[in-house]
Amino acid sequence: MRRPLLRFAAAAALLSVGSAGSACWPGNPCPASTPCCSQYGQCGVGAYCLGGCDPQSSYDLQSCTAKPVCKSENYKLTSLDDVVSNTEYLGDASTANWVSSGTVVPYAGDSLLLTLAQGTVGTLLMSTHYVWYGKISATMSTSQGQGVVTAFILMSDVKDEIDWEFVGADVDIAQSNFYWQGVTEYTNGFNISTTDTWQNSHTYTFDWQPDYMSWAIDGVVGRTVYKNETFNTTDNKYHYPQTPARVQLSLWPAGLPTNGQGTIDWAGGLIDWSSPYMQNGYYYAVVEEVSVECYSPPSSVEQNGNQAYYYTNSEGLQSDVAIGNNKTILGSLFASGDDPDYNPDKTASGAQATQQTVPGLNGIGNQGLQGQTGAESAAAPSASSDFVQGNESSSKASTVVAGSIVALLGFVAAALML
Repeated sequence: MRRPLLRFAAAAALLSVGSAGSACWPGNPCPASTPCCSQYGQCGVGAYCLGGCDPQSSYDLQSCTAKPVCKSENYKLTSLDDVVSNTEYLGDASTANWVSSGTVVPYAGDSLLLTLAQGTVGTLLMSTHYVWYGKISATMSTSQGQGVVTAFILMSDVKDEIDWEFVGADVDIAQSNFYWQGVTEYTNGFNISTTDTWQNSHTYTFDWQPDYMSWAIDGVVGRTVYKNETFNTTDNKYHYPQTPARVQLSLWPAGLPTNGQGTIDWAGGLIDWSSPYMQNGYYYAVVEEVSVECYSPPSSVEQNGNQAYYYTNSEGLQSDVAIGNNKTILGSLFASGDDPDYNPDKTASGAQATQQTVPGLNGIGNQGLQGQTGAESAAAPSASSDFVQGNESSSKASTVVAGSIVALLGFVAAALML
């Protein structure tokens, strides 16, 4: 089952509740007026055109901005000085290394908390620089409690994905998974045993190379997948993550009663909002540090600069990515990659005032909202299954994926991802 089908189902429901954003999917691209297709299958401008913008479903290949190239760095996440809200970020990676949605809280001077309070859809932290092969590690402790899921993933704009996921009802298991262009293949999931992911801080690592990828905990490799093992004889392509991706860390509520039963079962049941695992009114995951070691891009890459990744073909394969000095920054939340300097009067009325500028928020007037409530999420449900893969290597795989469609409809796109 392809994720675009899930995205289409959610987008159709989105339209039925009266959202101003039109739906997009491969074969049904966005119109020129709102040219950028978000990762949730909605058309807009501004933040829709930045991280997560889907080049395969946007108006043209230039609608999504180019993405800042990989930067090797050891990020000590000790304050919010290096974090900017997704309602303010315009693509300048020199101003911040991380973009947030939801509520991120500094903790003890040495870490950040990703929070999940009742009535919200959790928190997401996203890197502003992309990675095109590299070794990426996060030192963190997860949340605990049934229905609560912590995730550390790499996600590309064409939905190549490599995952660590942690279900709060089973803190002795780390779930690994991967996807190529959002295609769900039930054999891709694999559980790795560890020690209490809530009580203990562990370092989780992806070693992502052009010909293999591995998952490690505290330096011990628990799984390796080789590219030559992923060849699909139906379309004669390698179903292997191969395009530039963002680093993403999140905490989200899989165990909501509005979600599909398969998703709830995978997450261990409904969330207990009076759980002893909550503090100050919220569940939390603790992120201390993220390190990125960039590898060299593929030797065959078309390179006419060194600042940004961009797509040359909508097929979305490794060979369709180039490196140049393309512009990554927008002039305003009304701009797009097709017209990146566009910056109209911010008091504009009419069409501009109602344009979709930040996924999940209806128009420019809603900037600045964080920790959106369930009522707000009903107005702008997510059309993505990015954080609802489930334990797809188990016998529950089919029910989890089917249930995730319903689960997505209760989520706010802005509180999960750009």
